[in-house]
Amino acid sequence: MTKVISLINMKGGVGKSTLTVNLAWHFAFQHKKSVLVIDLDPQFNASQYLIGVHRYKRILNEKKPTIRDILEQNAQTSLGETSNFHIQNAILNVEWLHRSFRYVNGRYEHTGGNKIDLIPSTLDLAITLKNPYGKEELLEKALSEISSNYDLIFIDCAPTESILTTTAYRASDYLLVPVKPEYLSSIGLPLLVNSMNSFLKDNPNSNLQLAGIVFNMTTEYSPEEKLAKESVKEIAGQNNWYIFNNPIPYSRSFPKGAREGKPLFHTSYAKWSQKQRFNLFASEFAQRISL
Repeated sequence: MTKVISLINMKGGVGKSTLTVNLAWHFAFQHKKSVLVIDLDPQFNASQYLIGVHRYKRILNEKKPTIRDILEQNAQTSLGETSNFHIQNAILNVEWLHRSFRYVNGRYEHTGGNKIDLIPSTLDLAITLKNPYGKEELLEKALSEISSNYDLIFIDCAPTESILTTTAYRASDYLLVPVKPEYLSSIGLPLLVNSMNSFLKDNPNSNLQLAGIVFNMTTEYSPEEKLAKESVKEIAGQNNWYIFNNPIPYSRSFPKGAREGKPLFHTSYAKWSQKQRFNLFASEFAQRISL
């Protein structure tokens, strides 16, 4: 079954978008999974990372559909009509990693394969926040139409509590929380605790689970990192939240990979040890969600 994972933290600058993209590449390339990335952040960093600045600008110029169109699909047009929109219109193929075909009636038919697709975001998504009512379930409903095409769906969330947060909760099976072990990053966790508990209280039939907290962009700088980790572990313990045993160290290869439009394992001159540390986390994550 398709597994939907939202990467979320009520604090920006924790490497959420970079982690989203690298996990998508990891499972598509190394595990031969079909993966969809949904950029649910008006800052659209995951979109630019996956398809590059030039293609992203072309999409904007051509007015291609984005995540905003999914959330605004019930809005009336200037003529008073309700727009007729399908989620498939907003999906962009980033890359096919493998395709399978069969020969039928004198021609080849495409039967599947593993790939990475993207539903991009734009700054216009922020307009959705001005009129949020009745939109929380729209992404969940839209995904029900196409989720069978994918093994994994990653949602890159905005770093603030809003209608977009509830939208992600409703659409997801799991939450993955990256935390940069520093003071300002860790103070976002109590906000997430309240947010998730409030959602589960209002939606008792939800199957949403917290896959865990991963320490991201670690540098082993003491005592600051040690104190921040202790603070996070205390909050996690109070809420019975899992903390991954394999942190992800900071590497200049991550921003370099974003500029090159490549995952860590294809980034030029990325260290083997860094790739291995990421693979260890990805393997632990796969176990946590029973992939």
